[in-house]
Amino acid sequence: MKLLLIKFGKAVSAIRRDGLLVGGRRIFDYTGNFFRAMFGVGSGDVLIISSGVGDSAHYRAYSHAEELNIHGIAASTTIQDNPRLLAYADQFKIFIFQRTISTPALSKLIGKIKDQGKVIIFETDDLVFDPKYIQTTEMYQQEMTDFEKKQYEKGVGEEILNDPYVKVCTTSTGYLAKILEGYGKQVFVVKNKLMEWEVEEANRLLKELPVPTDDAIKIGYFSGTASHNRDFATITDALVEVMKNYPLTKLLLAGSLETESKLNELKDRIIRLSLVTRKKYYQNVSLADIAIAPLTPGDPFCEAKSELKFFEAGILKVPTVAVDNQTFREAIADGVDGFLAKDTAEWVEKLEKLITDADLRKSMGEKARTKTLAEYTTRDSHNEEYYNYLRSRL
Repeated sequence: MKLLLIKFGKAVSAIRRDGLLVGGRRIFDYTGNFFRAMFGVGSGDVLIISSGVGDSAHYRAYSHAEELNIHGIAASTTIQDNPRLLAYADQFKIFIFQRTISTPALSKLIGKIKDQGKVIIFETDDLVFDPKYIQTTEMYQQEMTDFEKKQYEKGVGEEILNDPYVKVCTTSTGYLAKILEGYGKQVFVVKNKLMEWEVEEANRLLKELPVPTDDAIKIGYFSGTASHNRDFATITDALVEVMKNYPLTKLLLAGSLETESKLNELKDRIIRLSLVTRKKYYQNVSLADIAIAPLTPGDPFCEAKSELKFFEAGILKVPTVAVDNQTFREAIADGVDGFLAKDTAEWVEKLEKLITDADLRKSMGEKARTKTLAEYTTRDSHNEEYYNYLRSRL
């Protein structure tokens, strides 16, 4: 019942935020993915169990499983709503719980796995296992329905993380790894990575990019959810200054982002894009000349976010200006394959460099793609320590 209420809350939020047509289409797509995830479980040694089929599950379940399969470790995925969940305790040897929500069915599965002495791994890509972090966010306080908030009444997966039986965690960033190590766990950083179909889609788009019909330079921000309103607000002043200084610039915004009144003065140069399926998402990104990845500095919930906005743009040769924090410093060589900015002055300076220098945009975008292909795909990943751990338990 709890899972049903949460999903109902998300559906209400989608329609309220995006309207009946766009929100309804997203619910339809979600429902199709939901049933495919429930009944498309394959065989293997590792089972990744997610709470849903959204972007988090895309990277931390489906992409994760593809990476393992490519590297010789048979893995499959399912969602915790699967009515056959308990039966999988006999079928698989290692179980990765990805942001799962505590339910009686899940507790029975965990108990059965323990009885058989098999491996349980806690997986997270966000600072949601301790409720004090997410409950302070704008998304939780202002955007979520009461039904959605039920997901975060307690930490997501905290009963698994706090279980002494569970010795190992996987996560997406070094920042999160450090926090999880404080729980006395062995932690493997498994970076978010593009699946093979995503690389193929990017390759197709690069071959078919239309010739620009004007001299506009489009700065793209692909927010995904309303939780990024506060992040985006941190660079409003920089964007206003840049857009006033360079009349040919336009702002490309995807998702349900709210712009402040300062930017509304330039609303005739803001292009709005609706939320789309993941496949169409890359088509939206390909429209940008420059991508931006702002986050609220010093906010632990934001600091825990991964560098996916860098490599999702990079695979399409779009250079990124990102917030100067630990995760992006580990991903971007500042001034080489991207830019880092820590305050308004640096955001203005580095955006201006890309706006005024077409050769820099091109070379930086090409280097971002080179790094993405080398470090952020399921095919060319470098996680031998993690793979060897899994093999040792098989």
